[in-house]
Amino acid sequence: MERKKLVCPLCGGTKFRVEEGKIDSKWGFTAHKVKIVICENCGYVMLFYEGRTIWDFD
Repeated sequence: MERKKLVCPLCGGTKFRVEEGKIDSKWGFTAHKVKIVICENCGYVMLFYEGRTIWDFD
């Protein structure tokens, strides 16, 4: 499978800063791990789902 290069949908930029984050569920018992990709040109933020966790210290 050919891997495509990520392009910002807002400005067309190709340089990104990548961070990891966690979004708590509605009741706080579980959380969703996400990869946060931020365009260095315009600041547009994209979230990519990486799975669910029940541990608060992951």
